[in-house]
Amino acid sequence: MKDSIQVVIIDFPNAMQSAVLGLKELLILANQIISESDFDLIFNIDTVSITDIKQQSSQCEILIIPPSILGNYYLTPDKALIEFIHQARASGAVICSACAGTFILAETGLLNQRPATTHWKLAQTFQEKYPQVKLEIDNLLINDGELITAGGLMSWTDLGLEIVAQFSKPHIMRALGKYLIVDTGKREQRYYGSFNPVFNHGNKAIVTLQHYLQANYQHPITISNMAKTACMSERTLLRQFKRATGFKPNHYMQRLRVQKACDLLEASSLSFELIAHSVGYEDANSFRKVFIKIIGLTPSAFKQRFV
Repeated sequence: MKDSIQVVIIDFPNAMQSAVLGLKELLILANQIISESDFDLIFNIDTVSITDIKQQSSQCEILIIPPSILGNYYLTPDKALIEFIHQARASGAVICSACAGTFILAETGLLNQRPATTHWKLAQTFQEKYPQVKLEIDNLLINDGELITAGGLMSWTDLGLEIVAQFSKPHIMRALGKYLIVDTGKREQRYYGSFNPVFNHGNKAIVTLQHYLQANYQHPITISNMAKTACMSERTLLRQFKRATGFKPNHYMQRLRVQKACDLLEASSLSFELIAHSVGYEDANSFRKVFIKIIGLTPSAFKQRFV
């Protein structure tokens, strides 16, 4: 008799339906490959809505919280759902989330002092709401044993493959990836991120400075220049800038220049040396190191992947 792995996928309000159904179908296809491999295992998959959650047993081996595509339910989930997740974890279930679903998992407190990831565009909101979680936004997927979190909207595919690898065998996961024609190699979320500075934080002096940096990033700009533009001391600037934007001023400038370089790599045929000079770096090799540190790819690898 085959070992049965009970999987519950939470179909909460505005959950991404392609993920809810896609995860179910991915695991069904995994069952087919597992059967062909003569491996004694089968995934049994249930989808559970919030209205049915009180009647549903929380006894399962895997509980999945999918991405959210509309609305803000993930910011204020039902207490019944939070309790359901707690009960499932107490019963030994591995709890998984993707994209905005990680907000729901964080609301349980289970991620406190644990590493996690979510969509790169939600990073600042997540950090403000759950400062006790060790957010590692560059990672596309973090497997921390009984808690697995994935990043972007389509990271549910990576999450599904990780589940298959963990509960069956890695070679079955790779066979499933080949069948689906999905890349099973390591990826990082920072390959896909864009630097979109926050301007609605309420600090007018810092907003003025941000607009100045946006218009003058290609010129040499020191902390002293920034402080004068913001009409404050350098120490005050460092404190208020980090509080308002989430970045130290120099790191902010690096991210801004790297984003401009990415735009030029995608939209022009300029050499990286010319691009480096156009965004304010005299030494292209120094900028290359900054680019790799932030993006995780060399400029040529970035262009090959996205152009």
